Amino acid sequence: MHLRFLIRWVLISLGIALLLAGLFFEAGTAGSVRPQATAINTLTAMQRLAEPTLPASATQADFGAQDYWLYCLPCHGDRGQGLTEEFRQTYPPEEIYCWEGGCHGDRPYDDGFKLPMNVPAVIGPGTLQKFSTAAVLRSYIFAAMPYWNPGSLEQAQTWRITAFLLRANGLWAGGEELNASNAGSIPVGPPPLTPTPQAVVGTSTTTILPVFVGLLAFLVILFVLRAFRKK
Repeated sequence: MHLRFLIRWVLISLGIALLLAGLFFEAGTAGSVRPQATAINTLTAMQRLAEPTLPASATQADFGAQDYWLYCLPCHGDRGQGLTEEFRQTYPPEEIYCWEGGCHGDRPYDDGFKLPMNVPAVIGPGTLQKFSTAAVLRSYIFAAMPYWNPGSLEQAQTWRITAFLLRANGLWAGGEELNASNAGSIPVGPPPLTPTPQAVVGTSTTTILPVFVGLLAFLVILFVLRAFRKK
């Protein structure tokens, strides 16, 4: 009778510990899954790749849309979606997998360059998060873009492209001119993290709970072994 009670107590304790761990990790990962939006595009490739037209009273961001079309669209997509499989279908058939050929493969031609297989999106939820402000984003574009000839854009072009990306992501209305005097005050991604004592020590709930569950299981096993030894 005593043995049955002991075994039942051990199973209930382990079950509770595993249930707590499962609920915790399920809650921690549920918010990280973001559904992929699927949109039906009825435009032809020619329409999608056409140069944007300027409105009657064009703003800096409107001119930036044309700069984006000329320098950024081939890699980052007509809607800023990145070099997706769907966007590559607008390419000529021989260039859909262009990184496998001589122009953008491991050994490109003299006037070619190696193209990465994964090019990030720049328009849409969660994009541009590594840039804290518009000034940081513009500095990156000026120093590293376009990919095949970094640093070749004029300063005015980089400001226009930045203005276009901010407006396309709903981060800036684009009514005034974007420049060095106001770009630093326009947030884009989260601000840089400031280290705290807790962050340095690393005692987060994510690390504490697995340790607690493991310690509880160890104590239960130790208790069972001692009970059997006494018998």
